[in-house]
Amino acid sequence: MSMNIFGAEATEEKAENARLSSFVGALAIGDLVKSTLGPKGMNKILQSGSSGDINVTNDGATILKAIQLDNAAAKILVNISKVQDDEIGDGTTSVCVLSAELLREAEKLIAQRIHPQTIVEGYRIASAAALQALEQAAVDNSADPARFREDLVNIARTTLSSKVLSQDKDYFANLAVDAVLRLKGSTDLEHIQIIKKVGGKLTDSYLDEGFILDKSIGVNSPKRLENAKILIANTSMDTDKIKVFGARVKVDSTGKLAELERAEREKMKAKVDAIAAHGINCFVNRQLIYNYPESLLAERGIMMIEHADFEGVERLSLVTGGEIASTFDRPDLVKLGRCDLIEEIMIGEDKLIKFSGVAAGEACTVVLRGSTSQMIDEAERSLHDALSVLSQTVKETRIVLGGGCAEMLMSCAVDLAARKVTGKKAIAAEAFGRALRQIPTILADNAGYDSSELVSRLRAAHWDGRADAGLDMNEGTIGSMKELGVTESYKLKRQVVTSATEAAEMIIRVDDILRATPRRREAV
Repeated sequence: MSMNIFGAEATEEKAENARLSSFVGALAIGDLVKSTLGPKGMNKILQSGSSGDINVTNDGATILKAIQLDNAAAKILVNISKVQDDEIGDGTTSVCVLSAELLREAEKLIAQRIHPQTIVEGYRIASAAALQALEQAAVDNSADPARFREDLVNIARTTLSSKVLSQDKDYFANLAVDAVLRLKGSTDLEHIQIIKKVGGKLTDSYLDEGFILDKSIGVNSPKRLENAKILIANTSMDTDKIKVFGARVKVDSTGKLAELERAEREKMKAKVDAIAAHGINCFVNRQLIYNYPESLLAERGIMMIEHADFEGVERLSLVTGGEIASTFDRPDLVKLGRCDLIEEIMIGEDKLIKFSGVAAGEACTVVLRGSTSQMIDEAERSLHDALSVLSQTVKETRIVLGGGCAEMLMSCAVDLAARKVTGKKAIAAEAFGRALRQIPTILADNAGYDSSELVSRLRAAHWDGRADAGLDMNEGTIGSMKELGVTESYKLKRQVVTSATEAAEMIIRVDDILRATPRRREAV
C-alpha cells in the first residue's frame, strides 16, 4: 500500500523515471556544448532576457553559467564545468561532453538490465586503467628550459586554437608564455592584469612590463614621477558630513557659518599634513579627492590619483608592496608602495597611468585591442584560459599529446583492461572505452570530416604502435601530434577524466528525485 507522506506541492520521481529524468537532462547539456569542442568548434550567442546584452562565445563554462536550468543532473554537469574552470581554466567543454557520453553508454547498459552498481564498478576499473595509461604517456621536459618553453608555447597554441584567437595563436601563445614565465612558478594570476580597449585589431594587443591603471592623474599634479613613494588609501577626502540622518545645524549668523567652514578646512588641512608626513610623493585614493585637499596636495608637489576603484587599489597594493591605509596618525606603521617610474600613457584615445619597475617584478599588464567589445570580451576569456593552463603546467610540468591522441590511447588501454575483467563489469568497462572514443569523433564531426573513417583509422594506428597518432584537423587526416606540436597539459587531461567519471557515477546511482514544496511569500 503506497501512501503520500509529502507536503501539498512536493513531488517525487522514483526508479526508472528518476533515472530517465537524470539522463535526459545530462545528455541535453552534453549535446548543447559538444558543437563548440575543438579547433573547428562553433560559437553560441548568449542574449540577456532583461538587458538585451549579447555575448558571443564557445567557452563551455561561460555558456553553462549563462543558462537557467531546472534539471538536477544538468546542474551537476554545470558544477563540474565550473570546478574545471576554477581548477585548470580550460577543458570545461571536454569534461561535460565526456560525462554526457559516459551517461549515454550507461543508459544503453541499463536498458540491457545491467545494475547501476555494476556499471559504476566497471567504470572505476576502466578509469583506473585510463589514468595509468595517461600517466605512462606523459612527458616531462622541465629540466631543459628551451624545450620546456617550446612545450608551453605548444600548449598555449593548442588551447587558443579552439578560441577566437585561433587566427593569431602564435602571437598570443608567445605573449601568454612570456606573461606566465614572469610569475616564476606562481599560479597567482592577479599579477597579470588584462586591460581591454576597443579599437585597432587583435594583433595590436601587447604585453607591458609593469602595472597600468585605467585612471587619470589629478589636476596640477606632475605627469611623470621617478622613484615614487606611494601611499595607497581608502579615505574620505571631502568635508566631513554629519552622519546622523535628519540632523541639522542651526546658526544665528553668517559669522558662525564661516566659523564652521573654517573648522572643516582646518580639519582637512590637518589630514593632508598627516598624509604628507609619510614622506610620499604619490597619493592614490579609492575615493574622490575634492578641490581643497587637491590644491593642498598639489602645493606639496604630491601626485594625486583619485577614484582608483577597489580592484585597482587592491591590485596596486599587491604589485607595489604597499598597504591600503585609512588612518594617518602613525606614519611609522604604514607600509608604502614603491616603483621606479609613474607616467601617463595613451592607448587609442584614452589616457592611462603606467607604473614601471614595481616591487613585484612578476607584475605585468596585457593590453587587448579589437574591433568590437564582444570580440575583446571573448579574446579575454580565451587568453585567461591559456594563462590558467600555462600557470598550472609550470607547477605540474608533465605534458600529453592532444588532437584525440590521449583519448584514443586511454581507450585502447581500457579495452585491454576489459579483457581481463570477468562478469558484466567487463561490458561497462568496454562502454567507458567507447565514451572516450567519442571525443575524437566529435572533433572530426565539428570540422565536417567523416568521423567514422578517421576514428577507425586512428584506432588502427594506435593498435599498430603509433602512440603519437592523432587527428590533424587542418588536413583532415591522421598525423603525428608530436611533429605538429599539438600538446596539452597532463593535469588538464587527468582532471577531465577524473571529474567526468565521478559526475557520471553520481548520476548513475540516482534512483529517486525529491522536489521540495516551493516557498510561499506571506501576504503583508
